[in-house]
Amino acid sequence: MSSQAARSHMSIGEVLALLQGEFPDVTISKIRFLEGEGLIEPERSPSGYRKFTHLHVQQLRYILTEQRDHYLPLRVIKDKMAEELGRPRAVPESREVLLSRAELLEAAGLDEETLAELEDYGLLAARARRYDQDALDVARSVGALSRFGLHARHLRAVKAAAERESGLVEQAVAPILKRRAPGAIGEADEIARELSSLLLELHAALVRAGVRGVLGR
Repeated sequence: MSSQAARSHMSIGEVLALLQGEFPDVTISKIRFLEGEGLIEPERSPSGYRKFTHLHVQQLRYILTEQRDHYLPLRVIKDKMAEELGRPRAVPESREVLLSRAELLEAAGLDEETLAELEDYGLLAARARRYDQDALDVARSVGALSRFGLHARHLRAVKAAAERESGLVEQAVAPILKRRAPGAIGEADEIARELSSLLLELHAALVRAGVRGVLGR
């Protein structure tokens, strides 16, 4: 690779420095969130570092301008980018899964007793006798944790922490929803997604730090 080609790639910190003059509120977490939502697609180096180009900076400027000046939700911005910047139009990913009790047991690899225990402790619940994708994710996670001797009764603290974090998201978006302005629901949804992503990052970092303490590292 020539030195000129190498210089065409930027780190996420370099991208942030280019954007912050025009968009003071942008952060590295925001850029990662937009990547997670599929609006930008930086390459990765063999060691896992993101490699941004000037096209990605152009796309980020477009996204941030549309958010700041027109309050558009990300799904609308994604479609506009497909038309105006030549990106392929995204096909929405559907997470709507509705399973019967028997189908959930089979998909998650659980027995009836374990599923009943999950419901008793409020870790998942049926809606109109059907289980959605979130219920399936919970069931699979608990099934994996059970291999380490952790069962539903041990996970009440995890549920309580998730409820508190959901409360923080609710607190942040409530004023937006009360405005009842056009696009308020889309704006609230976008903020809720970003906050959820940031809270998950924080939660994971705190757990890692706690585990290092347990291991004496």
